[in-house]
Amino acid sequence: MALYGALELGGTKTLVAVGTAPADLTEPLRIPTADPESTLSAAIEHLARHRVDSVGVASFGPIELRPGHKSHGVITTTPKPGWPMTDVLGTVSAGLDVPVAIDTDVNGAALGEGEWGAAAGLSDFVYVTVGTGVGAGAVIDGKALIAQGHPEMGHMTVVPAEGDDYAGRCPYHGGCLEGMASGPAIEDRFGPVGTRADDRPRDLAAHYVAQGARNIVYALAPQRVIIGGGVSAMAGFHRRVRQELAEQLNGYPPIDRGDDFIAPPGLGDLSGLAGALLLARGAL
Repeated sequence: MALYGALELGGTKTLVAVGTAPADLTEPLRIPTADPESTLSAAIEHLARHRVDSVGVASFGPIELRPGHKSHGVITTTPKPGWPMTDVLGTVSAGLDVPVAIDTDVNGAALGEGEWGAAAGLSDFVYVTVGTGVGAGAVIDGKALIAQGHPEMGHMTVVPAEGDDYAGRCPYHGGCLEGMASGPAIEDRFGPVGTRADDRPRDLAAHYVAQGARNIVYALAPQRVIIGGGVSAMAGFHRRVRQELAEQLNGYPPIDRGDDFIAPPGLGDLSGLAGALLLARGAL
């Protein structure tokens, strides 16, 4: 049986594991996402020791994902210092000499949730991560959505909440969804997430995330929206998003979506690595 390598490249940490499914994944190696050379070298060294047959990479972006493009597998205009124009796909392929496939971290998490998690059995759904940044991966008719580029739903326009005069954290758009609801944006207003006794940080983040979910409902009409990431771990977050979304939709469209329409990841923290396993399977 083939052994797959799974590499989840995040903005603050990188996870590396091997296996064939979430149930038999090795304990992930956690690597701080520092400069590209040291981060990718450590990941490649770990995978080489396990003699994997193929590798899947679920990476932060933006990434050039168009097949046949000269920059396929390259991180492009990321604000993360040192990473713009990093050839992730080429570096991992050269370092291991096995088939490698790459996608965004949120597309990977969406695929993993569709195979083994909260979207199992569904054909059309969206995975949203709300953490250091905000991003989303859409699966439509069973396939991750990639067209001229991958979706950037974290940069949707949102309307400021009443009384919120925060200018926004996004270096490109200021007060977009990521600029208003990411972990750093919430911490700018309230301090570290999870350290306050009141519900204001959770409710404010949920207000903005519900705006994003509203846009997703109207644009893609998914069967489910799965929300993960560190901000979503605040107590009662998914319930609050459901309440906010219902208020914002205001009965249109008139569809009863149920309490599981806004759902936490079924795979917990393994969604991205699970998706990377699927990418590795496809590469082989």
